[in-house]
Amino acid sequence: MELPSDEEDGTFTNISLADDSAEHLSRKRSSEVERAHSTMMNADMDAVEAENQVELEEKTRLINQVLELQHTLEDLSARVDAVKEENLKLKSENQVLGQYIENLMSASSVFQTTDTKSKRK
Repeated sequence: MELPSDEEDGTFTNISLADDSAEHLSRKRSSEVERAHSTMMNADMDAVEAENQVELEEKTRLINQVLELQHTLEDLSARVDAVKEENLKLKSENQVLGQYIENLMSASSVFQTTDTKSKRK
């Protein structure tokens, strides 16, 4: 590399490379800091995205669980309604049978009430 010469006196001018090196080092460090900062921001964003993904999965799981519980509740409610209907039906049948038994007892002489006072006289 040719160094610039001062034509008037024939001497060479020294150009300090230290300034360029310091500036280059400063730019290099600045660039490294920016890359590190960018990497940290990307890592932070990745962590936020991962956290959002976990939250989304948790919400989905909870929604599915709620839906499953709703279906279970609907099934249980339908079963309660069926049992109530069956209970009413059985009560009605019991009333009919009770009335039938009363009628049979009143028609039978075995179940007739006797007046014990009139027999003693």
